Amino acid sequence: MIARRTQEIEPFLAVEVFQRAQALERQGIDVIHLEFGEPDFDTPAVIREAAEKALKDGRTRYAHTLGILPLREAIAEHYHTRYGVTVSPDQILVTAGTSPAMLLLFSALLDPGDEVILSDPYYACYPKFVKFAEGEPVYVGVEESDAFQFRPEAVASRLTPRTKGLLVNSPANPTGTVLSADRLAALCRLGPWVISDEIYHGLTYEGPEHTVLEFTDHAFVLNGFSKAFAMTGWRVGYLIAPREFMPALTAMHGNFFISTNEFVQWAALAALREAGEETARFRRVFDERRRAMVAGLRSIGLGVGAPPTGAFYVLANARRFTSDSLAFAFEILEGAHVGVTPGVDFGRNAEGYLRFSYAQSLERIEEALGRIGRFLAGRP
Repeated sequence: MIARRTQEIEPFLAVEVFQRAQALERQGIDVIHLEFGEPDFDTPAVIREAAEKALKDGRTRYAHTLGILPLREAIAEHYHTRYGVTVSPDQILVTAGTSPAMLLLFSALLDPGDEVILSDPYYACYPKFVKFAEGEPVYVGVEESDAFQFRPEAVASRLTPRTKGLLVNSPANPTGTVLSADRLAALCRLGPWVISDEIYHGLTYEGPEHTVLEFTDHAFVLNGFSKAFAMTGWRVGYLIAPREFMPALTAMHGNFFISTNEFVQWAALAALREAGEETARFRRVFDERRRAMVAGLRSIGLGVGAPPTGAFYVLANARRFTSDSLAFAFEILEGAHVGVTPGVDFGRNAEGYLRFSYAQSLERIEEALGRIGRFLAGRP
């Protein structure tokens, strides 16, 4: 019999849309993919060259379980330079992307029945990680009318003696929301451990993002290189944790993963040290696409009451058209040949919404919006 905890892990609905889109493509149909959050840029050349050099230099053996020291020092320096916070390299664990870091974090933090507060909408994987560690997700609704921002008083009302953590994601997936400094600081004063997913840092368009470490040391930070550096397939991320958790995290990482690929870590080091101009260019291009996406969605009748200010997603209100976002996403795929993600993948509060990724070229975004507009205009 398959273990109960694995039975609770459901697939991404975005993947189901993608698989149907692939079937259409095999029939020769041109499908525009707005369902996935993967930058369409090539990884910057300086990063690829660093990986090639590392391979030529024989960096293909086990690395230190925490990660190579030069990379951990560069991460610490990055947080000091960008945010003015001090982190020791010994508090940093380099992992094969942020997902393994999250698995280790919740395994170290949660006992059975411990609660973790999540926003609703939320990134689809968050509750699955919590449940796999035998914790209980507790959802606090965030509203489009409030720019999908956590209200500290709403979070406070859901605290119980079992509350162990509060997960914040800023900039956020699927909403593109960037938490204000005031709200982030207020959330940090509530008491539970704060888990801050900062994977979209570097992709903000209307003011800076803030790390949770500016406001508290009672926190964990998840970050990586996939989004801002166009390195999704490289699988390299990191966890910043309080010192008292490092022995347990190191032991788990050593037992379960041994270490993260060394040559990829040298590429990540080059990303931090040498790819700043390229990442700034990525951000400018994403900002142009963001503006076009918001304007285009509004022009075809989809609601964008809270335009995103970070990441590369728009959560658009489609409730005038449907109350079943999954069925509607498949209608759009079949009728307009555009892949979008149903809002229900991100929680009950996102039902009736669709998530659009603008990690595609401006030309493809405009073509996709035109197709959807014609499809909607022709619906009975």
